[in-house]
Amino acid sequence: MVYPHVVPNHSRSAKSYLFVKRIMDVMGAIFGLLLLSPLFAIVALLIKLEDPRGPVFFHQIRVGKNEKNFHMFKFRSMVSNAEELLEELLDQNEVSGAMFKMKNDPRITRIGKFIRKTSVDELPQLWNVIRGDMSLVGPRPPLVREVADYSSYDKQRLRVTPGCTGLWQVSGRNNVGFERMVELDIRYIDRRSITYDLRIIFKTIRMLFGDKDAF
Repeated sequence: MVYPHVVPNHSRSAKSYLFVKRIMDVMGAIFGLLLLSPLFAIVALLIKLEDPRGPVFFHQIRVGKNEKNFHMFKFRSMVSNAEELLEELLDQNEVSGAMFKMKNDPRITRIGKFIRKTSVDELPQLWNVIRGDMSLVGPRPPLVREVADYSSYDKQRLRVTPGCTGLWQVSGRNNVGFERMVELDIRYIDRRSITYDLRIIFKTIRMLFGDKDAF
């Protein structure tokens, strides 16, 4: 089977889009961090109350643009030794392809269930946006072990900066398998524009009030 290949657009319009997108990313992330600082404080307190010995934030090595690794930040929603317990759960993966998702993951804490359901656990990634590791909108940044199983076709989704949200997240999220996620990411890369990004951001904001597909 011959897969379509994403050809990067080096036109003036593409460069203008990337310039405006970066300004929108930085301004949006700074505004979001300031606006949500009270929520950050509340979530941090609840995480500490449930597990005083564990950290508030969780960072994990993810693969970004052009397969460059970076540390992605999240609110900790799992027990402190979640990474060590993962190996015992891999055979219970509930999504297809090169990623792991489990609806009733026993590693998730009580506060973790809430912040994952509302995607609040993802908000610290705004700091990754300011650093330039991520964008507000783009493909989900995969784990190193996931990329190890990628085909050359799958790696097309790594041609752009990963995002806090994207077309996959607003198109069914965990009800969408890996192959479909890759197709959605490539579709986004082909069609991306400021208008398209804003539409995805607005859809994501609505989902923050309770996404039944998030786990």
